[in-house]
Amino acid sequence: MSIAVFDHVAIPIEHVDEMLSFYRRLGFVVADERAPFYSVHFGDQKINLHGPEMWGSGSFSLRGPTAMPGCGDFCFVWEGSEASLLKTLSAAEAQVIAGPVERRGGRDRGNQRGTSFYIRDPDRNLLEFILYN
Repeated sequence: MSIAVFDHVAIPIEHVDEMLSFYRRLGFVVADERAPFYSVHFGDQKINLHGPEMWGSGSFSLRGPTAMPGCGDFCFVWEGSEASLLKTLSAAEAQVIAGPVERRGGRDRGNQRGTSFYIRDPDRNLLEFILYN
């Protein structure tokens, strides 16, 4: 297979300032803040955030036709400890809605399981943080 990794994903957002602030507190780098284009980066990946001016105009068609704010469901690999994750989530004022729970993630090909925690961002997207054992 020639596909190596995800480069980026994109989601529509409603609450621009709250979303950018939230992702900064989680440790993401906010690289673009030019309405209606925004992005947050981690490692070599990014999430493009399409502001309401974009998805609400009806003229932007390079997106899922039914995508609305809150449609995202992302899983991030956390490389630190469980304690450091919980401290980061607390600093971001994120409430853990589920976890710790055992999950099978992208590394499951070798039966490597992880422990996951789930939160929601200001637009109610679901964020999962998985720690591999």
